[in-house]
Amino acid sequence: MPLSIGATYRGEMTVRLEAVTYDAHDPQAAAVFWAEMLGRTTVDEGGAVLVPGDATQVGLRFVAATPGNSGSERLHLHVTSDTPEDQQHALDDVLRLGGRRRGTGALPMGRDLYMADPDGNEFCLIEPGNAYLADCGPLGEVTCEGGRATGLFWRDALAWMLVWDEGEQTAIQSPAGGTKIAWDLSPDTPTTGRTRQRFDLLAADPEAEAERLVGLGAASRGERDGALLFADPDGMEFSIRQG
Repeated sequence: MPLSIGATYRGEMTVRLEAVTYDAHDPQAAAVFWAEMLGRTTVDEGGAVLVPGDATQVGLRFVAATPGNSGSERLHLHVTSDTPEDQQHALDDVLRLGGRRRGTGALPMGRDLYMADPDGNEFCLIEPGNAYLADCGPLGEVTCEGGRATGLFWRDALAWMLVWDEGEQTAIQSPAGGTKIAWDLSPDTPTTGRTRQRFDLLAADPEAEAERLVGLGAASRGERDGALLFADPDGMEFSIRQG
């Protein structure tokens, strides 16, 4: 996705994106991998392991997958590098920590490298010096399957800036900067059923935020484990809990 040429920011943030949550076969191993890759720590939440983010970097959470329910995969991560040496070091870390390459062809160093973590979650080591992800931090982007309407939904839901908008491609970014979230519509994007990844939001008043987000186009899916569940306009699940 090319470098943005404009941005739109609307209003104050009323909910906060705490983490992208993954169903994982081994939550501890996946969390340790990502904490090492991104230079973070892990927090054992009792049934889940959080790799906390901050004001500019999105957090990651790993929970035990329900046996027999793999769900669909709707997003992947982009990890940045500044130089070819940085990218090589990141590749070495992936393999050392139990990740793997996707594909068997010659390794195109200096270009995007397609990888998977120990739990099979896909991600990319982005080519060094990528202008679009400049200054976004180690976790440069969360790239989702979905169309323009979904990107605009999340812009308004989070009160983030719209930093790319062309055809069905959109991207948003916190006013503080850091990790971008992007959508690119795929003809195979499922719109129903459980997803292996989802967004976890925090709000001071989840009920009030639930009403607002439904008004923006979310669909209510009840409650689970003390959180309110929803689906965005492309059917990807997300939750809101108090915090």
